[in-house]
Amino acid sequence: MAREKKPAPDWERIEADYRAGLLSVREIAAAHGISHTYINTRAKKFGWVRDLSKRIQDKAEALVSTATVSKEVSTETALSDKAIVDANAQVIANVRLAHRTDISKSRSLVMTLLDELSHQTEHRELYENLGVLMMAPDDNGRDKLYEAYMKAMSLGGRTSTMKALSDSLKTLIALEREAYGVVEEPPPPPAPPVQQTTVVIEDAVAAARRKLSTEY
Repeated sequence: MAREKKPAPDWERIEADYRAGLLSVREIAAAHGISHTYINTRAKKFGWVRDLSKRIQDKAEALVSTATVSKEVSTETALSDKAIVDANAQVIANVRLAHRTDISKSRSLVMTLLDELSHQTEHRELYENLGVLMMAPDDNGRDKLYEAYMKAMSLGGRTSTMKALSDSLKTLIALEREAYGVVEEPPPPPAPPVQQTTVVIEDAVAAARRKLSTEY
């Protein structure tokens, strides 16, 4: 039985991935089913340089800030720096925009839960009465579901929920600011202590006068 011939590597795609600099050579080799040493040898032979990662990141920033993201990436056969930068920047931009959407949904959910907690606190008696109506003791006179419900409705339970939601909101706000590139300027360093120049001069003059008075 004849062995099936292995397809030739897609060197245009391999060169694009290599020059983009986002994947390691081993990762590129694994994706294309060849040896990483084979790629390094060819890169050295044809002078490939992994120098486009900075340009890709800059392009991604521009795409995210303007939100002009296309769902289709050009599949030009002619290899160029611009094609590599645009294609990889598109991938990064899509990921970051997806992060923004996920963070926004999570933030909205936390705010909804906070509203529910606020309603429970404002109408605590109503919720306690509802628990009493649902109460169904067992043969031993206990209702574990009712006990769990009242524990959640207690001050301690509501406080614990409030803390968890506050921590979640704090984390989401930080992630949201990072996703939108909102960076706070660090506070200025504290001013150095003011040197008491006048006091130093006066002490020096007084010391000089005392010295003169003792000599003469």
